Formats: sequence, C-alpha cells, structure tokens
Amino acid sequence: MGKQTYIAVVGGGECSEEEGLLAAEVGRLVAARGAVLVCGGLGGVMEAAARGAKEAGGITIGILPGHERQVANPYIDYALTTGIGHARNLAVVSSGDAIIAIGGEYGTLSEIALGAKLGRPVVILQSWKLMRPGQDLESNGKRLQWASSAQEAVDLAFAALTATH
Repeated sequence: MGKQTYIAVVGGGECSEEEGLLAAEVGRLVAARGAVLVCGGLGGVMEAAARGAKEAGGITIGILPGHERQVANPYIDYALTTGIGHARNLAVVSSGDAIIAIGGEYGTLSEIALGAKLGRPVVILQSWKLMRPGQDLESNGKRLQWASSAQEAVDLAFAALTATH
C-alpha cells in the first residue's frame, strides 16, 4: 500500500467474553499484517483489541474522550486526549483507513455510521445490522460488510483497502 495502514477497532467499553476474544484476535491479526491499531483507548472491546495487537508486537493508539492519558488501558502505546467526550468517535474512525466494529451499543453505532459517511470501509462483526427498507446485505454499496469471524473481518478490511488503492 506504500504507507502505514491504520485499522480502527470500535466496540463497547464493556463486552461479553466472546466479544473480547474476537476483539483480541482481530487485534492480533491487524498487528500481524503490520497495521497500527486505533481505538478509543478504554476498556471492553478497545482493551481486548489493543491487548491482542500488543501480544503480536503491534503498535496501538488510543483516542480518549477526556483530558487524562492515565485512563488509557495498559495496552495503549500512544494515548491522545481530546476532551470532547463521545464526539471523539469521529476522531477514532477518521484515523482508521478501515474500521472493524465488534459488538457495542449506541457509541459503536455512531462510529459505524460516521465511518460509512466518511467513505471508510466498515466491517461489522457481531454488531449492528444496518440497512434501509428495500436494501439487503449485498446492495449496501459495499461501505458496510458483515463478517462471521475475526479472520474474515480483517481479511475484508484489508481487501477493501487494496481495492481502493
């Protein structure tokens, strides 16, 4: 691709054990491909993904909602404070060349929508099923793709980036 790839992993600040395992595997796979993992820097899916990336020797960036770097999870290499609360979701997805969403609640929903609005590839793994009436999974313009495993999610994200370059 010629430049450093950043993959944003988004999801809930609290997550189920299954979502945590998926997030850690996504983080490991992102790092194994040499990409930087970007997340919201806190707990849940964000911490599990960052932990997976660090276990694979990767680099992690956490974009925090407040002004204190100390609240970042222990797997974040570079903690960036914003002081803008939930509005930092835009900074997270804007920083990723592609986005992988795992589980989550309304904050994750906002990140999925913002990523798609920015034209970033968004891969959804055990998260929101979004489509307008009359639309199906195949007719969503390929901005949103659904994966059934961590490997498929990472493969789809990198394939989308390759297709756009």
